[in-house]
Amino acid sequence: MLQSAGFRACAAAGRRSSWEAGRRLMLLHTTRAARDEDHARKLAEADPARREGDPALYEFGKYVASVLPKYVQQYSVWKDELVVYVAPSGLEAVAEFLRDHTNAQFKQLTDSTGADYPTRPNRFEVVHNLISYAHNARIRIKTYADEAQPVPSLAGLFSSAIWGEREVWDMYGVFFTGHPDLRRILTDYGFEGHPLRKDFPIHGYTEVRYDEEKKRVVSEPIELAQAFRNWDYSSAWEQTGEGRPNAPGGHEHHHH
Repeated sequence: MLQSAGFRACAAAGRRSSWEAGRRLMLLHTTRAARDEDHARKLAEADPARREGDPALYEFGKYVASVLPKYVQQYSVWKDELVVYVAPSGLEAVAEFLRDHTNAQFKQLTDSTGADYPTRPNRFEVVHNLISYAHNARIRIKTYADEAQPVPSLAGLFSSAIWGEREVWDMYGVFFTGHPDLRRILTDYGFEGHPLRKDFPIHGYTEVRYDEEKKRVVSEPIELAQAFRNWDYSSAWEQTGEGRPNAPGGHEHHHH
């Protein structure tokens, strides 16, 4: 009986000790979480690139920039989106690093696209989106060009870049050096111009119609005059609300 009572007393003491240890552990985690949150808030206030962004992505962007400082000009993080801004001369080196490095493993290029900002010195932005299945992460590489400046092709690293870069060439007129088959991909045979450039006429240069007399489709110069368009702004869309700045802008970390 005494042994049984002693056992119960020890068990009760053990439960109290276990409960107290659990309580201390919970307090430790709560305190640590609050401390980490406060630390993250202070870092965000000190560095705008961290604000509204995933800290892990920020650290990875910082790591890539530190490894390839010659090529990575800046990076930005917005929520779960990491964007790395690269000089055209370093595009292939950065893409190969992101594909092959153990900490990256961005093995698939999911999309290549472009954008036109007429007021910028290098008006065209070329965008490559990569995904890492190993790390469940995405990254966007951006580089730049003008009407006469080519951009290196990533077709040698990612075969999926072949069609995407053909589309950028077709729509914007950005030339990709080293591309194995740089032909138009969306527009018709003999098409002139690049229709997603902001200065391309909305109605185009030619009219394609079926001619009843000739009994075939004909292409003729369009007779409408090009309407006057004001290019003081980089976008023809009217903005409603505050929006957010288009990076490079308010949410990136600059490197020189």
